[in-house]
Amino acid sequence: MLDFTPVHNRQMSMGEFANRLQQSDLFLLTNEMVDAMQAMIVDCSDGDVLFVPDDPDAYDDYAEDEEDLNLAWTLGHVIVHTTASAEEAAFLAAELARGVSMRVRRSRFEVPWESVTTIEQCRRRLEESRRMRLASLELWPDEAHLNNYYIYRRTGEKIDAKTRFVFGLMHDDSHLEQIQEIVRQAEAARSVAAVSSG
Repeated sequence: MLDFTPVHNRQMSMGEFANRLQQSDLFLLTNEMVDAMQAMIVDCSDGDVLFVPDDPDAYDDYAEDEEDLNLAWTLGHVIVHTTASAEEAAFLAAELARGVSMRVRRSRFEVPWESVTTIEQCRRRLEESRRMRLASLELWPDEAHLNNYYIYRRTGEKIDAKTRFVFGLMHDDSHLEQIQEIVRQAEAARSVAAVSSG
């Protein structure tokens, strides 16, 4: 798994960080990330998917409804969110690699989180996302246009294909602790319920 500490600590730009990687690394890193998420939910049940965790820090800048601004995310919500972000990064990276001139824009579809109610749906969503991301890397031409970039308006950084793809992995990484905490709280709640009913 990638350690994004140098980027978080501003010791290295995302471009410098991503430039150390080859396209072949992106296949391996994608598999590692999805495998890690699958391992985290391996013992979960359907009830865990709908469990609403205690999350006093919950805040979503991008919430469409004001009432969802401080909504604690369920496991299903986190899974559909992080996979949508990684897929967006992967498909925009493929366009850059193909030499398509880009302006900063979105290429995103997120499965409605309310529709994800079973652990099997979470597992299938992760595997579907893995398949789509790996397929996006196959879209890169043999001579990828790695000098094709756009400027990220917040930082002024040049974003090329590798950098854009790795942003998706970094976003995944930023949600790993959240997934772990939801699973931990859900398991604890299940144990309490089992003791109470027994």
